[in-house]
Order: sequence, then C-alpha cells, then structure tokens
Amino acid sequence: MPNYSNSNDNDHEHINTLHPSKMIDGIALLEPSVKDKEVNTAELNFSKNIEDLLTNLEFDVHAGKIWFGGQRMVLSHAHALWKLREDITMTLGSDIMERLFFRYGYYAGVQDAEISKKLRPEGSWKEVFLSGPQLHAIRGMVKVVPDKMVVDFDNGNFFASFDWYNSFEVAYYKKFNGLSDKPVCFSSLGYASGYTSYFFGRQIAFKEVQCAAMGYDHCRIEGRPLEEWDEETELERFFNTERLNTELFERRSNFDELKRQNPDLRINPEGFFSAIGESPSFKKATTLMKKVAKTKATVLLQGETGVGKEVFATAVHEASDRTENPFIAINCASIPADLIESELFGVEKGAFTGATQTRKGKIEAANSGTLFLDEVVELSPRAQASLLRVLQEGILNHVGSYIDISVDIRVIVATNEDLQTAVAQGKFRQDLYYRLSTFPIHLPPLRDRKQDILLLAKFFLQKYAAMYQKNIQGFTDQAREHLSLHTWPGNIRELQNVTERAVILNEGHNWIDVSDLLLPSIKKDNSQSEQKLKISATSGSLQLVDDKIINCALENLFYEGFDLEHFNDTIIQAALSKCDGNVSKAARLLNISRAKLDYRLSKANREIAD
Repeated sequence: MPNYSNSNDNDHEHINTLHPSKMIDGIALLEPSVKDKEVNTAELNFSKNIEDLLTNLEFDVHAGKIWFGGQRMVLSHAHALWKLREDITMTLGSDIMERLFFRYGYYAGVQDAEISKKLRPEGSWKEVFLSGPQLHAIRGMVKVVPDKMVVDFDNGNFFASFDWYNSFEVAYYKKFNGLSDKPVCFSSLGYASGYTSYFFGRQIAFKEVQCAAMGYDHCRIEGRPLEEWDEETELERFFNTERLNTELFERRSNFDELKRQNPDLRINPEGFFSAIGESPSFKKATTLMKKVAKTKATVLLQGETGVGKEVFATAVHEASDRTENPFIAINCASIPADLIESELFGVEKGAFTGATQTRKGKIEAANSGTLFLDEVVELSPRAQASLLRVLQEGILNHVGSYIDISVDIRVIVATNEDLQTAVAQGKFRQDLYYRLSTFPIHLPPLRDRKQDILLLAKFFLQKYAAMYQKNIQGFTDQAREHLSLHTWPGNIRELQNVTERAVILNEGHNWIDVSDLLLPSIKKDNSQSEQKLKISATSGSLQLVDDKIINCALENLFYEGFDLEHFNDTIIQAALSKCDGNVSKAARLLNISRAKLDYRLSKANREIAD
C-alpha cells in the first residue's frame, strides 16, 4: 500500500498542519503534527518538479492513442468544447450547461486523483496532493498557484485556497461575450471539488470567490468541507449529496464492495463463467447446449485446454432433468491405466492384489445423474470396450465379476484432441467414437472470442476483488487494450489466473494497470506503432522515443573498460544532483522504489568504507 508519509527526503516545506500516518484504500488519513498554523505557500516553486508526471504522458501517434497513467486521453480543441458549452446553453439553458460542465470537471478530477496516487506512490503527502493542480495545468485548463492550506481532520478542519491564471473558460467567455457578472469556470471548479473530495474521502466543496471574467486580475477558489459553507455550493446544486456520501464512503473502505451504478447485465456473478459472452461462436455453443440439455443424448465437448469444458458440462447437467441427481466428473488422464477400469466400473473384493473390499465405481455413483469424462482419449482399450457396453446397453460389470449391473446415466465427454485423428492412429475405437459423437459441441478458444475477453475479465475481477477484500473499480484503458490483444494460449483458465494475480498485486489503487497483469509485451502489427512521443519537461516539446535510438546509445556505452556498477552509481548520483539530494524524487526520476534506491546508496557507502 502506498506510503504518503514525509520521509527523509530533504523536503521540509509544509503547506498543511498535519502529516499522514495511515492509509485506507489509498486515501491519506491524517494525524496532527503542528496545529492551528497557516503556512503561506506563494513562494513554493510549484511549477517545477513535474517531470515524473510528464514522463507518463505518452503519444502513440501511429496507433492514434494518447496515454496517461494507463488511461487513454483525448487532445481536443478548446474552441470545440466552448462551442458545445454555448450550444447547450442555447438549447437546454445555462443551468443545465453549468451542471454538465461541472460534472465533467468533477469526473476528470476524480480520475486524476487516482492517477496521482499511482504516479507518486512514495512521495510526501504534499507532493502527492499537489500533483492534482499540476495535472490541471498540464491539461491546459488553467495555471494553478497554491496559496494556503490548513488541514486538521482530528478536529474536522479543512481550508484551501488557490489562485488561477489563464483559465481557458475565462479566455473564451471574454472573447465571445466580454465581461461576466458571475464566475464562469464551471469545469475547473468541478475538477477541484472532484479531485480533493476523492483524495480526502469526504466532500470538499470549492467556490470561485473571484473570477477573471468579472474583471479581476485572476481567478481565486476556496475549499471547505461541504457542511461548513453557509450558502449553497455548486457541489450541492449539481450532485445528489446523499449519493455522493455513499460513493465517497465506499471509496475509503477496502471491505465494502463498490456500488455499481450501471451494472453490466451481460454478467451474472451467480452463474458459471462460460455463460458470459457475446461472440457468435460462443452463442452458437450455448444454443446447442440448451437444445441438448433436456435430452439423454451423449454430448462430446471439443476444445483446447482451458476453454471451460468441465464448467460447460456442469451447465448441461444443471439445465437437464437430472439436476437433482449426482454429477460425477473424472479426468481420465489423471488415473493410471491399470486403475482406470476399477475407478470407472468398480471392483469386486479379491479381484486383484489390494482389492480388500467390493467398491462401486464412478459410473454407479452417477446412476440417475450425469457422468463427465474429461480427456476421454486417454482411456485404455479395455476401458473403451466396457464404456461402449454401458452406452449401448446400460450395463456394466465390476472388475473381477460377471454380474451385470444396470445403470441409467447421461454421459458427457470432453477432449482437447481430435478423436477422428485418434481413431485413424489406432488410439481410439471407431465404434466408441461414433457413439460418443451423438451431439458434438465445439467450444471456441478465447482468441476467437475477442469481444468476450473484457466481459470475462470483469467477472473475474469482481470475484477476486470481493475474495481479497479490495475495492477495485476495473482495468485502466491501457490494461484493457493489453487484455484484448493478448493471444491467451491458456484460454479462460489463463485469464482467470492473470486476473487473480493482478488483484493480489494491486496495492492501494482502484484500477488494475498493465504492470499488475504481468503479461508479455504485445507485438503490434505495425512496427511504427512502437515509436512513441513523450513531452520534454525542459522544452515542453514532443520527443520521439525510439528503440533504435536507445540501442544506438547503448552501443556507445560498451567501450573498453566499461564498468556496469560504476555506471549505475554515476546515474544515481546524477539523479540525486538533479533532485537537489531529494531521495524520493530521485527514485521517481529513476523509476525505482525508494527502498531500492536506499539499498543502492547504502551499498555504495559500504564499498567506499571498505
């Protein structure tokens, strides 16, 4: 879980009167350090130290995608957004326009609050929180300058004020309408309220107390807990307060499942997971299953390993008239060839060494119910002959006995091999094959069910998030893309395992990211799509990130006498120098954890001492 406490990072400016000492669901819960003290932060060099944020903004121009913190972004025209605002005002009224733009900003702020905690997992509380105003500026919405911040949650106190410059909403309002008689920065105000409310896990309402559109030099906002405002706030006007309280409470708790406002009706958590799907090949298989379920016909399920054959067989049984009777499943490949007959058909006492008592087999145990034989191709020749008699006559004999025993069973078999090929190779009886293939159903591999991958992943995410008591909302856009592009050689079983592992690895974030999935790199069809553009923190221009350029630079390093340890130490010292000795900032710049950097530094110090 991320630690937002102020570590030994040579960073002692405080814009709050508290330090965080514990976390719940990735949200800082604060305890007092210095109380009743307001610290003016106007001198804080706020515009610097945003390199770690900019390095996560990636332009994949050949794929037509922009990524930030694993989520997809859109670079849009400010003029188009303003024209939309005017159109809504003209057609629906100013109140509806203000509500929609406030909500738009609010949701963007909530998203950035989640991203900020992920991008600065080991930063001080101040650094993590102020990434929100920095992100607001990076988006081109407004330049934010922190003024004052007083936080004392033990006593329920919160106050913050920020100055805004170059608001895009002000610029376009004045361009087309001149001066206004009231504040106009609705989306930016929604952003501040959404970001801060999410970050602190309680409703913090901001008001624009002065606006440059009204003739002031700049805009200014102030934020307090919702209940401390005497007049009605935009947060109250534009949101249902009771619903907001519920949502924020759920975000703070690791033990409450997130209420899903719009549940996906294509997922039924109570059902079996193969029931989730929209692809034509899957629908064809389920249609066949429904048609055969009420009959006694033998069903042959064919498909690769991991496509869910046993779960599908269970569904056939549960949809049949035998659902109240036993369902017995057996994997023929897991039983030694010399024991498979006794396991299936039972054994008489004394039939062979070790048979100390008469015992029923799996077929008898499944009487009046359903027998599922997985990997049926692994049956021995004698077992195949005995199974054929059961299917044809409904009669079996225990091993070591000639007494006929009548049974009434429904048989479902499965294999990941082609039984016709096995027949041609002499591995499988032809007459048994024809008996088993009365009603064949092909279960498609997951790579042929592209549109079902995210549905299945969502189902597994809900399942394991509840199991491990984690409040995870879903997958980031970039994670969703990786899930869709992966070939899934292990099919549904692999997807299930990947999702469970991702939930376990996810710490303190509400979204599963690519790094949680641990999937191999996705190879794009177009090699140019591997070339991406990133923003330079110094020049502000886009620069090409190309593997060829990186490889060329690496070749220049491998000169005679190259020392990897010395080179690593040199890079670390350069990062520390760039960050003025701040270890936490240097760790983020190097994209490693603070603990790893501390270890490298202590190791280097020991070597110097020796």
